[in-house]
Amino acid sequence: MDKTSIEQTSEFGDQSTSDVTVCLRSRDGMPELFYCHSSILKQKSGFFAEQLISDNTSPKNYIEVKCQGSEYDHYAKLLKLLYLSEDLILDSWDAVKTALGVLRASIALRCEVITNSCIQYLEAVPWEEKEEEEILKITPALGTAATALLARIRPVNENAAKNVFLSAIHFATTTESSFPLYADELKTSAQEQVEYMLVEDEDTPLVILDEDVRSEVRTGLARVFTRFEGELNTLKIFFDLSPQEAEERMLQCLSDIDWMCNILPKMEMMKDFILNWIGVSAHMLAIIQADAYCSGLWAVKAKLIELAGKAFDAVGYGSVVLPAPSRLHFLKTWLPYMRKMKPILDSQGEGDESFPHKMDTDQCQNIEGAIISLVLALPSNDQAEILGDWMKMAEKVKFPDLSEAFEVWCYRTKTAKRRLMVGLNGVGNPTVTL
Repeated sequence: MDKTSIEQTSEFGDQSTSDVTVCLRSRDGMPELFYCHSSILKQKSGFFAEQLISDNTSPKNYIEVKCQGSEYDHYAKLLKLLYLSEDLILDSWDAVKTALGVLRASIALRCEVITNSCIQYLEAVPWEEKEEEEILKITPALGTAATALLARIRPVNENAAKNVFLSAIHFATTTESSFPLYADELKTSAQEQVEYMLVEDEDTPLVILDEDVRSEVRTGLARVFTRFEGELNTLKIFFDLSPQEAEERMLQCLSDIDWMCNILPKMEMMKDFILNWIGVSAHMLAIIQADAYCSGLWAVKAKLIELAGKAFDAVGYGSVVLPAPSRLHFLKTWLPYMRKMKPILDSQGEGDESFPHKMDTDQCQNIEGAIISLVLALPSNDQAEILGDWMKMAEKVKFPDLSEAFEVWCYRTKTAKRRLMVGLNGVGNPTVTL
């Protein structure tokens, strides 16, 4: 009798035609009997085939399968599946958890057809993280049959990873308006994935040092700043139509700039950001401080302070190395804006307790510390110029407080004069001039 005939003439659980009883222990430890047929068990299970081989003349008609109570349902399902054709077995799967349980039972009972069906189903459906961990535990017992399951989670080669990263960077910095309705959500998702891929591990250097990747990041940075400059140039048009919409458009651009500012240090490319930021600063501040916006765009003005603070931090503490003239230009560009906006934002907060854009203490201290560090790294004459301007308005403007920088400058000035006098008296190194 062929395989199909056996399946058609034997019915699972039919006690009248059964010649073998299989016993499983249920979850509560009680024995559960299943009426089966030796012809099917021997044909579809290596375990049962061995058990049904008898050394005496009397056939073996009772087999107890040892399994834990938590595995009972899966072993019981497997017994039923032994009676189905391969196509019906594949159609019977409805959950990864069930397929995994039956797969473990199938491996133990050496049921090749059911094992292959489990693998085929699992390969084709999504897994949750816990399910993936279970699959990884099972695969060693599958040997070469596990290849299809492992293909999904096998590490990709360097070129494939790079191409995905390039695509994510391009989408995360895109400014095209022809994208679908949910483009903003997709762009945010792309930005989050780029950040995740830059989380430091052994593979990160392969990505951040690749010149194609760095080139795409620079191109994306240029796109972001170009879009921002475009919004600045059309700000008055949109502001006259709808101040709220104009502010939202500006904030979206600044959000993208902020994102670039956060990922570039991880790629050791913060200098690219600083150069772009300095390049647009004068134009940006001239527009934002126009009289038309003196009583609006508070979120934009506060965001500019936040981004400028990050730039001060990078330049002031030496993360980004710039020549002294560039550092002085950067400081002179932004220092007046900081002095002006801090009291204005404070006054807005005093008049309206719900005003969300006040500069908190930590932010002020961080910006102040970076500015002091930047000032003290300038040539002494430039320090004197900055500190002289500060002292003229120190009584009226409290932020930033450059007292620490002034004290250091005074000490250095006296020390420099002493060194100069020592040199003129022929002691020390007369070739040094201050």
